[in-house]
Amino acid sequence: MLSGFKEFIMKGNVMDLAVAVIIGAAFSKIVNALVENVLMPAISGLVGSPNFDNFAAVTFNGNQVKFGVLLTAIVNFLLIAAAVYFCIVLPMNKMIERRNRRLGIEPTEEPADPNTVLLTEIRDALTGHNAGALRSDGTQPGLSGQPGTTGGTIR
Repeated sequence: MLSGFKEFIMKGNVMDLAVAVIIGAAFSKIVNALVENVLMPAISGLVGSPNFDNFAAVTFNGNQVKFGVLLTAIVNFLLIAAAVYFCIVLPMNKMIERRNRRLGIEPTEEPADPNTVLLTEIRDALTGHNAGALRSDGTQPGLSGQPGTTGGTIR
C-alpha cells in the first residue's frame, strides 16, 4: 500500500499540480497588488469611487438588492483578467516568439481533424463554394448546364 502511495505522489502530474498551486498562490499577491494599488485607484480617479457597491441599490419588501456589488465583482474580474493578460501572458508569448525566431524554430500548424476536413468538403459541395472548380468533363459541379440555374446532380 505504501509503495502505491509513493508511486502516486511521485508521478509528474501530481508534482506539477503542487508546484502550480504554490506558484499561483504566491503570484496572486502580485496580481492583487497591481489591481488594488494601480488599476483601482486609476479607475477611482476617473469615476470618483473605487467600487460600485451602492450603485443601483433597490429596496424590495424590506430587503436591499445591491446590483452594484455584482458590478464591482465583474469590474474586478475584468481588471484581474486584463492585468494577467497584458502584464504576463502577452509579454511571455512575445518573449517565446522572439526566442523561437532566434533559434530558428518555426511554429508548426496542427494537422486538421479528418472529420472537420470531411465535413468542410461536404458543406462546400452542398453550398456550391467550389463552383469555380471544373469536373474532368469541363462542367461545373451542381450546375444543370444552363446559365443561372442550379439543380444538377453531384457526381
